[in-house]
Amino acid sequence: MGYWDLQEGTDCVEKTWITTKLATALGLVGSAYHIVAYQPDSALVALQRATNTTVTMATMGAIFGMATCLTAQARETPDDPINYFIGGCASGIFLGARTHSAMTGTTACVGLGTVAFFTKVGKMEGWKIIGPPKL
Repeated sequence: MGYWDLQEGTDCVEKTWITTKLATALGLVGSAYHIVAYQPDSALVALQRATNTTVTMATMGAIFGMATCLTAQARETPDDPINYFIGGCASGIFLGARTHSAMTGTTACVGLGTVAFFTKVGKMEGWKIIGPPKL
């Protein structure tokens, strides 16, 4: 089952596991590109960079999945896009704490929350980013 197949506000552990796996994969890919673009001095430095980035992304995914699901349960509004904004914002706040920067946390909160909000709205309304052309 995929993330969107599970009902909102239920099975928080499964939804969190799915978002954690996705974020971990994104962290690994991003780490690989970063290591190729900015050659480290040693293999140990490369491993440290990859681990740092991947763990940060995995944690952000876990925070998003759990915050979104628990917010849906607490607010008793499972399909409200605000739940996604709160989950994205919580992930952004973690990033700010991780970088020791209030400005990073604030902008990441607003940015990730907005992206998550519109992702949910788009899913609910059937928006298509790409697809076959209409003839």
